[in-house]
This record gives sequence, structure tokens and C-alpha cells, in this order.
Amino acid sequence: MKARVHVMLKNGVLDPQGEAVRHALGALGFDGVEGVRQGKVIELDLADGTSEAQVKDMCEKLLANTVIESYSVEMI
Repeated sequence: MKARVHVMLKNGVLDPQGEAVRHALGALGFDGVEGVRQGKVIELDLADGTSEAQVKDMCEKLLANTVIESYSVEMI
């Protein structure tokens, strides 16, 4: 069993990496990009019986900084 965790900065939190990507895309001629938010994807290989609630607990304690980041869990 696997879980995929998507972590993104919350709305209103400045995203300097996303802004750098947006600027670079413009420099490459991709003028239609008005904003970029950059996040991360964490894929976990889980032992059988590991619950989504346990994965969310992992996120709350380590995988996401919940002050400035939000996350979603996808069990796959």
C-alpha cells in the first residue's frame, strides 16, 4: 500500500520559488503564466494496515509545516 502526500504553501504565504519559476518561464517566452505555486509530493510505502489517519498524523508531526503549508493525502 502507498500514500501520496501533496504539500503546498497556504494561500497568502509568499512563494519565492514559485515566483522564480514564473519569471524563468516568462524569460523562456511563456508569457501566459500569471502565477506559480510550487509544492512537493511525498510518496510513502506503507505496511498493510496503515491507516489514512496515521498518514495524516505523520503530516501534522513531520511532513508538513501546518503553520504555512496545507496538505492532502491520497491512499493508492
